[in-house]
Amino acid sequence: MTGYVPFPLIDLSGGPRERGRIHGKAAADRLRRGIRMYSESLLKSGVEWRELERRAEAMVPSIEKFDPTYIEEMRGIAEGSGEPFAGVVLMNARTEMVVAARKQQEQQLPDGCTAALALPSASADGVLLHGQNWDWRAECAATGVVLRIRRADGPDILTFTEAGGLARSGLNSAGIGLTANALECDRDYQRGPGVPLPFVRRKVLESAHLAQAVHTIVSTPKLGSNHMAVSHCDGEAFGFECAPDETFWLAPEDGLYIHANHWIAPSARAKVKDTGLVETPCSIYRDRRVREQLAPKRGKLSLDDLRQAFFDDWGAPWSVCRPPRPSVRGVMSATTAMILMRPGEGHLEACPMPALNRQFTTYRLEPDATAQRAAAE
Repeated sequence: MTGYVPFPLIDLSGGPRERGRIHGKAAADRLRRGIRMYSESLLKSGVEWRELERRAEAMVPSIEKFDPTYIEEMRGIAEGSGEPFAGVVLMNARTEMVVAARKQQEQQLPDGCTAALALPSASADGVLLHGQNWDWRAECAATGVVLRIRRADGPDILTFTEAGGLARSGLNSAGIGLTANALECDRDYQRGPGVPLPFVRRKVLESAHLAQAVHTIVSTPKLGSNHMAVSHCDGEAFGFECAPDETFWLAPEDGLYIHANHWIAPSARAKVKDTGLVETPCSIYRDRRVREQLAPKRGKLSLDDLRQAFFDDWGAPWSVCRPPRPSVRGVMSATTAMILMRPGEGHLEACPMPALNRQFTTYRLEPDATAQRAAAE
């Protein structure tokens, strides 16, 4: 099956409000689809638009405390697109808002992701590789965008995200790469306030130094759990399994790091109850299958090897590369995008719906060699 449109590239520059207006105007149609999709999900959970607006406004203080420019950027997105500000907040806090609503009705929405990276010692040409399958709603193949953000106050950013979102996965000109996977535990959405995850990811990608990226992850209170893999092109990488109030870190083994959607750090498994495997039981073997495909090629790995590992369809539709299938809530779940990166070169490839489409688009960001050296210091 073909016919999937590449994720559009949107160039952003200027101050936060201006960046937002450019983003909103360029992505208006995709943003409108996303807002409609998530607001309908909330409506099915009993949350009408007026209540959605109230919840969005209630999140503003914690976001503003974290970084007031993010509120300005979202207001700009609303202005540029002609969509309500509450809808833009929803696109940046949809996990927090939708999950909170579904927990009230004890309904679950399966999510997933499989991430992998290879340190320079494991790659064929001594370049760090970083990639991910993003498993979510199939409709998001039509709402995704790639943002190339030119910044005057830090590294430039290249990030794949949903239209209206400030960041999801990506890289920056200082050679830092980021991917994120869903996790769940018994501490989720029990307390507040917390910072919605897209803002944490954006802050990581704004980091000029790897230490700053790590600090953002471990010091920021969150509402729900998440895993983030952060890499630096000079040869460092770590995974962070984040509960709302505690972070557990992992290092690559023999030059490889793979993570799906279950807790694997021994310290985490001793302290939190994994509640996500009920919804994503395939996670238990997805990471193993990717590792078993990559490990024999250690020292010779390329992005094509990551690509082939992410295409693995064993156990379909509960596979590393997931074709569309109905979720327990009646929506179509799929591997919505495959993302492949060489962060040190500002190279990002993205493919919508890889189980049905093999067409990748390459997006580029000019690397900053001086910033890359500084980021490693």
